[in-house]
Amino acid sequence: MVDPKIKTLLKLNELGSYTKAAQALSLSQPAVSNHIRILEQEFGIKIFIKGQKKLKPTPAGEVLIRYAHRAVALSAKVRQAIEDQQREVRSLTVGLTPTASDILVPQILATFCNNHPGVHITIVTDTIKNIDKMLQFYELDFAIVDGILNNPNYVSILMDTDYLCLVVSPQHPFAQRQSVNLKELQRENLVLRPKKAGTRKLFEGYLISHGYSIRDFNVMMEVDSVATIKELVALNLGITVISHSACREEELSGRLVVVPIENCRMVREINMIYPRNFEYVDMLNELRQR
Repeated sequence: MVDPKIKTLLKLNELGSYTKAAQALSLSQPAVSNHIRILEQEFGIKIFIKGQKKLKPTPAGEVLIRYAHRAVALSAKVRQAIEDQQREVRSLTVGLTPTASDILVPQILATFCNNHPGVHITIVTDTIKNIDKMLQFYELDFAIVDGILNNPNYVSILMDTDYLCLVVSPQHPFAQRQSVNLKELQRENLVLRPKKAGTRKLFEGYLISHGYSIRDFNVMMEVDSVATIKELVALNLGITVISHSACREEELSGRLVVVPIENCRMVREINMIYPRNFEYVDMLNELRQR
């Protein structure tokens, strides 16, 4: 259903090289060049220019690539919808931010599937920025994120609120403290989420509002997996600042200790996001109640 030239366009944009795209698509390099030339003639634009290391899309090329992504995703959706109709099932792809994936959301979705045998859910975990792109490209049906996506094409429902907290091992000296201050944190080894993560941005914003910069602290490691961060902290190899809901079970079991930071308030929203034309709003309303 998707024009082969569109698939060539997307692969060339991904790899940034005619040679690499030709190899990946099992085409000759002239065939790849011809596909791009035909698209440029059809839309009257220049799609790519040479960058320092790889091809870069022009502004007009970026528009075409954005809609090409949508065309591929919609084609896949049509095929899935027809297959679902024939099998009398409902297949959905859900985007979760890493923190959301650690706060019982997968368990809630699994429980929903168990109660509704005709529903099949695929979970994609990624950053909030990439989830926003996938929603725009119709690659996701809905998302549950820790944060906010400001887009008039989305409906956003607040599911819960969460907050960031300092988390340490029971063996760490802070574990016996009633609270700690930011100056004390400067002497510690921090294990944090990557710079693009929403919780990391919230923490950095808090530091800036109190006259500090993340560069004033020893960020020993950046890890994208919340589970890995918790494991490193439990082994007393560092301390972290993460979402409280992501470590609630470990706090209750005594494996991790939450220590208040003086005068600290870092609140974060957990939102369910879906496109305004989403078909199964009744299902989302049921999920909200769980």
